Amino acid sequence: MITDFYDPPSLEGFRHGDLIRARPVFVPQLTAAAGAFQILYVSTNSRSELIPVSGIVVIPEEYAAPGTNALLLFSPGFRGLGGAEVPSRLLVTGNEPADSVAGIEAALRRGWVVAVPDGEGLGVWGTGPHTFLAARAAARVTLDLACAVYRSADLDTPVAPCVAWGYADGGRAVAAAGEMHPWYAPELDLRGVAAGAVVSDLGALAPLINRGGPAAGLGLAAVVGLARAYEQLPLRHVLTEEGALAAAEAARLPSSELLREFPQPLSHWCRRLDPWNDVWWRRVLALETLAHVGLAMPLHLYHGTRDDLVPVRAGQRALIAYRQRGTTVTWREYDAGHRATAVAAIGDVLARLGEDLTDPVAAAQRRPSHSEDEREGERPEHAPS
Repeated sequence: MITDFYDPPSLEGFRHGDLIRARPVFVPQLTAAAGAFQILYVSTNSRSELIPVSGIVVIPEEYAAPGTNALLLFSPGFRGLGGAEVPSRLLVTGNEPADSVAGIEAALRRGWVVAVPDGEGLGVWGTGPHTFLAARAAARVTLDLACAVYRSADLDTPVAPCVAWGYADGGRAVAAAGEMHPWYAPELDLRGVAAGAVVSDLGALAPLINRGGPAAGLGLAAVVGLARAYEQLPLRHVLTEEGALAAAEAARLPSSELLREFPQPLSHWCRRLDPWNDVWWRRVLALETLAHVGLAMPLHLYHGTRDDLVPVRAGQRALIAYRQRGTTVTWREYDAGHRATAVAAIGDVLARLGEDLTDPVAAAQRRPSHSEDEREGERPEHAPS
């Protein structure tokens, strides 16, 4: 018997991408929404085991015309390792962050259906902690959300191509979804991917995270999240006894509380100053490196030049790596910090994804060149190639 919508159900008889249950909800922050559904659906974890996950599907006031209509998979950034601060709940209570609301609202005004995953280990009670930074686990949850929307007659959404958009950790999720799409969810017509503030190589970024300050807690969150995703590997051995206690506490917290409670650098909680160089952690960080393969659809990368959380050079490395794999990639830089870039890019991102919908043949045939690299609308003097 269901006692709460978010209680984990039995998954016997289900396959990944199936809808478990849905209920209509009101989303007060979204003026362009005709309605929305909280949903529970089935995905898989990094060990290919079935798991229940949650999300929300938002319906526009008026659907776009055929040929321009889309299902937008909108993958948000880090929300914490635990707690109830997830999009499917916050959009109903009216507390979703403003930058996320702005992006969803803009897509709804285009007439697109917007589907937002909560993420593995978040939303559904008792399934945490969240697998933070495990891009391929997040990609499965993202792709299965689209499958759940299309397989369910209860949601009454039109069949249309998919596009995917994410920022920061959400950007890693949609980029990985583009890589995995051909073999994990080939039934989906995924036309384009937009990803901002993307880190392709976590190992290269690890030393930068190992510092005090407002974002220092992300280091501890990374250990907890990746250890959850790769439970079959001995990863927690890098933590001291104090670190293990801190990790257990962090695993229960939303992002705001986690970052406030744990301002120490990652090395403070570990037995060695460079835990990312442990042999098991090197293996995991290698597995979580993006651009192992190219994308079959266009990829749009963007970054803020004044981003003090994810350095722009990390995004440029992702650009180079994907181009080397033969992906059709565009690049744009914004003269802004991390949060400001998320908002500044909204119009450009939706325009790019709209092009992928209306002219998929031209988009697929387009080859990356310096003329496609943009910095605030102009060709940069020293764009990466």
